[in-house]
Amino acid sequence: MEAIVAQRVHSLVNNIEQVVFGKHEVVQLCVVGLLARGHILIEDVPGIGKTTIAHGIARSLDCKFCRIQFTSDMLPSDILGVSILNHKTNEFEFRHGPIFANIVLADEVNRTPPKTQSALLEAMSEYQVSVDGRPHPIPQPFMVLATQNPIEYEGTYTLPESQLDRFILRVEMGYPPGQDEIRIMRRRDPQQALQELMPVLTADDLLELQDRVGQVKVDDSVAQYILDIVQGTRDHDQIRLGASPRGSLALYEACQARALVEGRDYVTPNDVKMMAVPVLGHRILVKSRGADLSMAARERQRVVLDVIKAIKVPV
Repeated sequence: MEAIVAQRVHSLVNNIEQVVFGKHEVVQLCVVGLLARGHILIEDVPGIGKTTIAHGIARSLDCKFCRIQFTSDMLPSDILGVSILNHKTNEFEFRHGPIFANIVLADEVNRTPPKTQSALLEAMSEYQVSVDGRPHPIPQPFMVLATQNPIEYEGTYTLPESQLDRFILRVEMGYPPGQDEIRIMRRRDPQQALQELMPVLTADDLLELQDRVGQVKVDDSVAQYILDIVQGTRDHDQIRLGASPRGSLALYEACQARALVEGRDYVTPNDVKMMAVPVLGHRILVKSRGADLSMAARERQRVVLDVIKAIKVPV
């Protein structure tokens, strides 16, 4: 059974890398978030491949995929759906919005007003949406992949802390290595490669892998190490607001998912070190804020690394 799990994870990573070149660690992080039943915020400059990796994940899974292009005039009903009166039955019928998919790409999520951004909150945390006082469950598996540009402020709305806390990981793409950028240049348009990408996992396969994540063993000393790091973000003199208990739970589950991606059934302290920054970096508020989102993110990452260095690693 372990061989089957490893083969499925390996095939998923390899399939995504057919369209995303030179970003093995980024692809692995996205798979970690997927297996941990989390949502991912992909933040980087335009043209890096944020949308391509989201499409690659969706095409690799035999699931329903929807893309939502966020704009300044978008309403919550454009995401959630709307109740419409059926004149034949004289009853209201709910028309599902694009949020009712397995993989949802929220492209440029910070370009829509806070009222519309908050429409995602219930879906991301409770896997349902409430319209006209009635709950509507979202099909499983469910994942939101949101993208935003960290350096452009005009026409954007900063994501509130409550929204950021719903993302299990914040991922930066970064520029590709030289040889891989040549491959990107020669390919020119990734759309054809995306269209040719075939699914390697079904929805049931993914749900089974997500269940296996919860079976990955976490030693008491490693669990305490996770807690010490989270509590360290609350006590650091440069942090105005530390990570919440949701942050400690997210780090715990992300470490379990990373162990599974690495082919292990147990979590190591190194898993915690590797996942602490992408899981906790966007959940804290530092006292000195950068001029833009990119500089602020680097400052938060630096502080989290300081916290990690100050915590004794369990043997």
